[in-house]
Amino acid sequence: MTGLESRIGYSFKNRQLLERALTHSSFANEHGQTHKDNERLEFLGDSVLGFITAEYLFKNHSNLPEGELTRLRAYAVCEKSLFEFAKQIDLGSYILLSHGEDKTGGRQRASVLSDAFEALIAAIYLDSGIEQAKKFVLGFIADYVEKQPSFKDYKTMLQEVIQRNAGEKLEYVLVSETGPDHDKHFEVEAHLNSNVIGRGVAGSKKKAEQAAAKQALELMGL
Repeated sequence: MTGLESRIGYSFKNRQLLERALTHSSFANEHGQTHKDNERLEFLGDSVLGFITAEYLFKNHSNLPEGELTRLRAYAVCEKSLFEFAKQIDLGSYILLSHGEDKTGGRQRASVLSDAFEALIAAIYLDSGIEQAKKFVLGFIADYVEKQPSFKDYKTMLQEVIQRNAGEKLEYVLVSETGPDHDKHFEVEAHLNSNVIGRGVAGSKKKAEQAAAKQALELMGL
């Protein structure tokens, strides 16, 4: 665990917090009452991460409306992003897993690493307060946000929202293609399990899909 502290540039005063942040439920179940898992810390870390990210976006992107801020925050704190952050500090090497979870690739599993990353945020917050938590989080979030080529990849944003619920199927259906070659108009519908959740019309199929995804997100209040 000392190696992880060196990687993140933070030394815990209460090392039990660090150990708990790294304890997967499979390990806790395997070892009974002697270890508590990181799920409660993950819950807290999710909120701390959301607040820090929202504050950063609010202060540094004053030109963006509320809807864009919400979408960008969702993109920055989704499982895929947290998985990438966790890999940067080799977090998987330090997580306490059961023998079975370890053997089946738990150290490389996105859900395991992203949850542990959130738990680690909470542990730092409880150990030293919000300023240290900000320092840790912004070391990842700030660069990640600023390197994004566009804040308006609505298809990616919608896909990430849909993926939160297992078994949901999202697809884009071309409804019509009209006009001469030099002035085409494409109408596309976004379908969720065959239900229409958004429509878009544009001069290319890709732009129409983006417009349909944008409408779907707006209808969801995002």
